[in-house]
Amino acid sequence: MVVELTIWRSETVMTTPIRGAAQRHDVRDHLFIELEVDGVVGYGEVSPQPRSLNGDPSAASVVTALAEEVPVHRERIVSAARDEGGWARIHQLAGPRASSVVAWALIEMALFDLELRRDGVSLAERWPSSQEPRVMATVSLLDESVPVVASDVERLRVKVAPGIRPSPVLDAVHELGRPVIADYNCSAHDVDEVLEDLEILCASLVVVAVEQPFAPGNLIEHARLHARSAVAVSLDEGVRSIVDLRHIARYNAGALVCVKPARVGGLAVARTMILEALERGLRPYVGGFFETPLARAVHRQLVAAMVDEPSDVAPVLGLDGASVVKRPGGVGWAPVRRATDEVLVHVRG
Repeated sequence: MVVELTIWRSETVMTTPIRGAAQRHDVRDHLFIELEVDGVVGYGEVSPQPRSLNGDPSAASVVTALAEEVPVHRERIVSAARDEGGWARIHQLAGPRASSVVAWALIEMALFDLELRRDGVSLAERWPSSQEPRVMATVSLLDESVPVVASDVERLRVKVAPGIRPSPVLDAVHELGRPVIADYNCSAHDVDEVLEDLEILCASLVVVAVEQPFAPGNLIEHARLHARSAVAVSLDEGVRSIVDLRHIARYNAGALVCVKPARVGGLAVARTMILEALERGLRPYVGGFFETPLARAVHRQLVAAMVDEPSDVAPVLGLDGASVVKRPGGVGWAPVRRATDEVLVHVRG
């Protein structure tokens, strides 16, 4: 069996930056993998944020995890490539660090693409659609520019911070005419503060939910807000495992949960968590980290097959220079390595 594995980093500039409560999303490191086994090639992508925040790892820490762990587990990766369904078990090699979890989500996507291509089936054939995916896009009240969204976007995730006031940007979001989820990214201080903000927001917008106002793991304040607010509470950064879902449901800390495949360990875990959320009466939706069309296509099909809520699977507007191309079969896309990209890991033999 001839095996070659290459992981590289490709930096792209977001020509339409989005400001959150604690960081401005303007540059993205996309980590790509090409895995070839006996002439069949699979690709994958994760796109970690520039710095560690609210429990999510930085791109640099994910790079370190890949460099340390992939060579050690080369034979296990080869074994997973050989076995039918091996891609769905590879997340078990991830260590306890968040960076390791994201690293193995990257490996998993390549193994999944490789298996699809070896079996001669497309992603849509392996995960048949139950409906057209309902799409959500991300904009921000914290930017000065007027947000722009595609016509098929059904819901907006709106980045906010405590102390919301009427503004031209709020008026511009109102003009977009979509219901919104107000995303605090863990920046709120107490329940009363969020309720005051919601009065301002609800005067202009149809607010479906308020997303992760408090720190991950702070189920007490989320439960208090959920009990007092007419607007539903959603958990995002606090959703990393099935145990988290069980605690959210047990303590009535929210009604919606955002499942991000890279954060939870990959596609297999994400699918299991979506089913678990539904079983416990929670409304799951899929989120992302400003990925290229490669990962977004996989997440979009996951939504089409399993999720009713609008999800963050719209193309990211303004990713300047994101070097991916359509590729028939498999997950449907492939990255193109540029001369300026940095090779991080290369294993052959």
